[in-house]
Formats: sequence, structure tokens, C-alpha cells
Amino acid sequence: MTDLSSGTQPVLALSRALEDHDPQETAEWLDALDGVVRCVGVERAQYLFDRLAAHALTRGIATARANVTPYANTISVDQQPPYPGDLDIEEKLAAALRWNALAMVVRANRAYGELGGHIASYASAADLFEVGFNHFFRGSADAHGDDLVYFQPHSSPGVYARAYLEGFLDETHLEHYRREIAGPGLCSYPHPWLMPDFWQFPTGSMGIGPINAIYQARFMRYLQNRGLLKTEGRKVWGFFGDGEMDEPESIGALSLAAREGLDNLVFVINCNLQRLDGPVRSNGRIIDELEAQFTGAGWNVIKVLWGSDWDALFARDRTGALLRAFANTVDGQFQTFSANDGAYNRERFFGQNAELAALAAHLSNDDIDRLRRGGHDARKLHAAYDKALKHRGQPTVILAKTMKGFGMGPIGQGRMTTHQQKKLDVEQLKAFRDRFRLPLTDDDVEQLKFYKPAENSPEMQYLHVRRAALGGYLPRRRSVASEVPTVPALPSWGQFALEANGKEMSTTMAIVRMLGSLLKDASLGPRIVPVVADEARTFGMANLFRQVGIYSPLGQLYEPEDLGSMLYYREDMRGQILEEGISEAGAVSSWIAAATSYSVHDLPMLPYYIYYSMFGFQRIGDLIWAAADQRARGFLIGATAGKTTLGGEGLQHQDGTSHLAASAVPNCRAYDPAFAYEVAIIVDEGMREMIERQHDVFYYLTVMNENYAQPSMPSVDVERVREGVLKGIYSLDAASLEGAEVQLLGSGAILGEVQAAARMLKDDWNIDAAVWSVTSFTELHRDGVATERARRLFNDEARAVPYATAALAASRGPVIAATDYVRAVPELIRAYVPRRYVTLGTDGFGRSDTRAALRAFFEVDRAAIVIAALNALVDEGAIARNIVREAIERYGRQDAERAPAWER
Repeated sequence: MTDLSSGTQPVLALSRALEDHDPQETAEWLDALDGVVRCVGVERAQYLFDRLAAHALTRGIATARANVTPYANTISVDQQPPYPGDLDIEEKLAAALRWNALAMVVRANRAYGELGGHIASYASAADLFEVGFNHFFRGSADAHGDDLVYFQPHSSPGVYARAYLEGFLDETHLEHYRREIAGPGLCSYPHPWLMPDFWQFPTGSMGIGPINAIYQARFMRYLQNRGLLKTEGRKVWGFFGDGEMDEPESIGALSLAAREGLDNLVFVINCNLQRLDGPVRSNGRIIDELEAQFTGAGWNVIKVLWGSDWDALFARDRTGALLRAFANTVDGQFQTFSANDGAYNRERFFGQNAELAALAAHLSNDDIDRLRRGGHDARKLHAAYDKALKHRGQPTVILAKTMKGFGMGPIGQGRMTTHQQKKLDVEQLKAFRDRFRLPLTDDDVEQLKFYKPAENSPEMQYLHVRRAALGGYLPRRRSVASEVPTVPALPSWGQFALEANGKEMSTTMAIVRMLGSLLKDASLGPRIVPVVADEARTFGMANLFRQVGIYSPLGQLYEPEDLGSMLYYREDMRGQILEEGISEAGAVSSWIAAATSYSVHDLPMLPYYIYYSMFGFQRIGDLIWAAADQRARGFLIGATAGKTTLGGEGLQHQDGTSHLAASAVPNCRAYDPAFAYEVAIIVDEGMREMIERQHDVFYYLTVMNENYAQPSMPSVDVERVREGVLKGIYSLDAASLEGAEVQLLGSGAILGEVQAAARMLKDDWNIDAAVWSVTSFTELHRDGVATERARRLFNDEARAVPYATAALAASRGPVIAATDYVRAVPELIRAYVPRRYVTLGTDGFGRSDTRAALRAFFEVDRAAIVIAALNALVDEGAIARNIVREAIERYGRQDAERAPAWER
């Protein structure tokens, strides 16, 4: 066994103190503290200890105390409240749940070996969940409202098993675990898109659950402080694995939770010490590490390490032998102890020295085998949960030590391979039945029959009574809100964009102005949640500081440096803006909390998260997918969009791929508008689709920081323009189509270059060109795919022609498309363009320069578009080839490098 006394574990710091030169004086100090505890109590002793420590710091005395307490339970036996439940009945219920979860997975893999599934994680977490279900998790009918619970994803079979006993799921559901295509299937992990009336939160992507849980708890306080919803008494529970805490997102927002005093938040970390391949910390102790981490971040930490069977041993241990042994045992060895029987543990743990051997001398090997870890003891867990609920001023984390594969015997418990264990033979199944005293016959076991006690049995009555007392069953998800705000008419907030009359502005400025007007609306305004990640001033949002304020639970405790200015940095407890600092992951987590409020709180909110588009899908794409999974509704605004609009910033800030990523997210409506009136039309439709019609979609708009003359919305063919903007394409001048020899398509930042190219084609080469604004290649692509399918499978004449094809049908000549994104974006519609199609894009690494230089470099500027159009006309035999060479020389492109931009 490894001896850690040389010092990698924080808990050993106390044993390495300086030599004691006056043991008698030391003993007097310690006796004095013991006397305070004995006569006045722990709280007074804690107060004096803290005052003494603070006073010592003023005298230049630094503490050598580690942020790690001894490897023991935080709550002593005498502090445990009486257990309020019937342990015998709860154990019988838990046994049924364990069996049904196991049977579900094993059945699926008997029938279809490739389906997979997980047993061991739920085996370790079953008691963590059940104490919550029986005594703490509140349902929607509770007087305070329902709790929010983030379930450890690999434990989903156990949650399904409980829903089966509750009557929400039937045997057919369980029989279709991981088979969702035909029949009422159950998804592998919590997933609101696949089970919209059951799961509230997707947690299958490790690390997403913890940060989302923190920001959900914070958003509840935001709603409370703004006077929109009473949320006191409601809790956010997050159940996560110790290995999952290695994900940066898992720990990235811990300080926020402490800084804002989120005592409505409880993390329960299942410390079974194992990840998929082996120990989480083989040569260390993850519980010590997590305790130091959470304590340092300002959380209240409760450790639940040892079950009630250990209490007698600790009581008899007068010399601290157990704690010394634990201090010198690493997690790799703890795993080995859990994988072996009582005889092994007697020899290898209790046999380390005479003191330990004496402590266990009266125990049989079976007794030693039954020494449970704290995470498998309902009494210990109840005490921890109860203390967490009563704690004020800090979020709480409960570090519950468990065994992975608990109860699965020698083939599963504590084994390196237990995470992949999904097939058990009949004898192993019988051993599991016997271990948990299940009333199943051998035939029942062989057939893997699901077990459900009779409805009038004490177990089932207990289950329903407990849930009724807590306000109903969970998880359950609300799909539509019972009340929605009124969306104001577009002219009331966007008239300036519809009638821009050539006024110069950027589309970023336009959407921020729209947002400012919408915030003033009596119905919708209070429901809008502006979210930024430390770039509000960059995007011209500073005026909103004064208008609606920046949310802070403390208000503003200082005089801001810019107080004398009109746009000073104003923080307010009722502030509306969520300013998240330099944390895109935190900002989008806030956005998710607001975007799912219609379901979580029955309170529709409309979040606008504005950010550098480069730091969206590329940086936090997994969180955006989590938003999609969770059926979020809101606006993501990718500002300073494209590869060439933020010229001076260079590669790190230039976005050429976000629309390609967005095109893969099924419920993301992605648009790249060029004009303010296009932005207004899209925002108006988005609000009506998400708020009024309650469709489970979210909108992604890219907007630019480049100022240019904004045209008014065409006063003729208004419906054609509106439809084209929303569908994805329309001609800027329908009258120009008749004589045009070439069709020029542009989107976003490059549409201005396309318009200039059309003028150059006419002025320099006497060629008429029609200009089209493509607001969404993604929407056009999806329409085309849907049309193809309708024709292929259903011979649907109503969907005979894709929208892009129909729009271009009346035109003639080659089609040239140019965007500020990689060519794969305009290539999305190649199959639906009825003629020769040439695409230009910004493939390759970005760099710093002027907008004009960057567009020339990537060959998406007006000259490059003209050359591409002329070359396409040559290929079609419409003009002579020498014209292209003349154009190349005329526009100074003859010295262009042969290597394309992405190779330079």
C-alpha cells in the first residue's frame, strides 16, 4: 500500500507542522477550545476560532491550515436528525428500482448486442436519488413550486425504473430502452427533445449540466429580484460524477455561485472514484481535491463518506487510527478495497497495524463486507440533504462516497470494466436478486421480468404518498406556457429600419436600437433578457446601462468611475442586462436559462445574447447544442460577423464558419441579413414564432459593425420581399430580372460588394446583372431537402420545386454567389440552383488588414465577383475568353498568388 506521508495530499499538511517546543502550553490551548465546545457548543467555538484566525493574520501569522478536513463525515452522529421515512419500505422500493434498471439494460443487450447501456453508474447513485425522491425533490404542485433536478446521465435507467413504478411509463417503454425509432422508446440519456414531457435538462454531454445548473439557480434569483416570479423555496439539484468534474465547464462558474450567494443550489457529486477506464485519481484522492476546490471557491462543503455501520468503529477508535489509515490510502487502493470481499479487506486494510486489527476483531468477514460507504446510507444522505436545505448564504456541494457497481457482486462492484458491464448470466442475476432480497422466482430472473409491487402494497402506497406530500412526480416537463406576452407590431419598434432612407448605420447598431425600443414595450419589454459577455460597449449597448440597468443581486455598492457620463455603468438589483464578463460559456448558459423559462417556470422570457460571432458556435458549440436539445427559444446575435468586417482584429476574431455550424442544428433558424429592414423582418417573425406560436426554435442572426447606407424596405411587392427575407432569397429589383445576363447572389457583409460588382459589370463590360439578397442559405437548403423528400416519397406536387429553384427560374444566365463565410455555406444550395453555379467564400485562416484588402485577399470583393461572372459567361459561350484576361489585368489581379487563400 502506498504511503503518502511524504506529502502530496493536502490533508497531511497538519501532520507536517513545526516541532512543538512547549507541549504543555499547546495542550492548554486545545483544552480551552474543547471546553468551549463542551460547555457552549460548536457554533461558539467556530466563532472564536475564526476570530482568532483573523486576528492572527493582522499580526503577520499565516495559517498552515489546508482547505481539506479529515477523511470523515462532515456531520457527526449526534448532529444527525431522526430519519423521517420507513427504511424497510424504502429499501424494498430501491431494490425494485435497481432490478428494473438492470433488467432494462440486460434485456436490450440480449436482443440487440450493439445497443449498450449502463448499469454500474445507477447502482452507485440509486440511494442518492431515492433519498431525494422520497424526502426532498418538490414537484410542481408544491406550494413553493417545483425543484429543478439535473440527473447524472448514465443513471437514466434508474429514473425510468421509478417512472415505471409511478405509472408514467409502462413495460412497453422499458422494453424499448435505446430503441426509439419504432415504438415508445426511451432515450439513452436525459434529452428533452426526444422525451419532451419527461426530461427537463439534457446532461449527456459531460460538464454541460454543472454550469447550466449554476446559471439556472442564478436566473431564478434574477426573476425573483426583478419581481417577475417568486422563486424562494425552490432548489436546483445537480447530480454529477466525480470524473465529470474534470471538465472545465463543470468548475468554471463555481465562484459565480458563491459570489451571488446561491443557497438555492445543491450539487451532489457521486464520488465512486471511477471513470470509464479506471480511477478518477489513482494516486490521489478526488474527494480531498474537490473539497479544496469548492471550499476555495466559497461553497459550503458536506462530506458523506462512511455509512452508519462505521459509526461504532469511529466511536471505539480513541487514537485516530482510522483517519490515519484513510490519510494514507489513495483512491486506486480504495477501488481495490471495494472490488474485494470482507476477508481481503480484513487483511489488507484492517491488517495494516495492531490498532486497526483490534477495531475490527469483533467483526466477521461478512460484517466487514457490509461496511457501506456514506453514499449508500439513507440516514447519512438525509442528514446531508437536510443541512444543505437549511444552509444560508452559500451554495452547497455534497461529496458522497459510493462504490461503482454497488451490489453487482464480483463481476461489477469496483471493477475497472464495470462501466461497460451490460450483460449478466443467470447465476449473476440470481446473486443480484438475493443480494437485494427481491421476491422473484428463478424463472422470473431468467426471463428478466420487470418487477412492480401490487398497487395496494405498502411499497406502492408509500411511493405515491411521499410524492404527493412533495407536490407530485418528477422529472416532468412543461411543453407550452400557459400565458404569453403580446408581441408589439413591427412599426412600433422598427420603423426606422423599414424607412432608413439611406442613413448610414451598421446592422449591429440597428438591432441594438430595435432592442432598446422593444425593452420599452409594456407587455414584452419586461420579459426581454439582454445577455452580453463583456462587450456591451463594443456593440453600442452602453445606452441600455442607463435604460434598464445591469443585474446585480447586491445593487451598486460603489461610485462608478464614469458616474458623470450619460452612459455610466449602472448596476441594480432589478437590472435587466445580464453582463457575464469574459465567459462565453457562462453567457450562453444564462441565455439557456432564460430561453427555457417558458418550460421551467411557465414564464416565457425572450433572451438576446449578443457576442462576437467567432466566439459562438466555434467556441461553445456544445452548449448551443444543449440549448437545442432543451428546446430553447431566443435570439443568438453573432455581432462583428464574417471573415472581413472586423479587419484589424485578425484571425482570432474573424468568423467564417458559424453559419456552417448553425446549418447542422435542426431547430436553429440561421440568417445573415445585410440590411436593417431585413433584420427587423426576421426579428419580428422570430418573436411571433417563439412567443406567440410557441414553436421550439431559436434564431441565429449575424450582424456587422460596418457602417453603410441602409436602404428602405421596397414599397412595392412588400409581401414578396417579406417572404423572400424569411425563406432565404429575393431579388433586390424584380424589374432588373428581365434583361439580366447573370445573377449575382450575396449575403450579409458581402452584399454591398455584389451590388458594386453589378455596377462594374454594366459600366465596364456592358453586361446587365441582377442582384439577389440571400438572407439564409440554411433555410433554402432545408427547404430543398424537404422538397426532394416530398417528391421522392409522396409525389407531392405542392412541394414540386424548391424555393431557391422557383425564385431563380424566371431569370437567365449563370449564378454567382459570394459570402463572407467559407464556400461550403453557399454550396448548401448547389442542387437547387437551376443553372451554372459559382461560389465564392472566405476559406482559410484570417489575418489583420483593412476590409478592402481582406476581401481582395479572399477573392470575395467586387473585382473578384466580376471576374467570376465573366468567366462563367465565357464557359457558357456568351462572351469571348479574352475578356476575362482583360478584366484580370484591369483590376490588378494578374499578380495574384497561385495558392488559394486557405493554403497561404
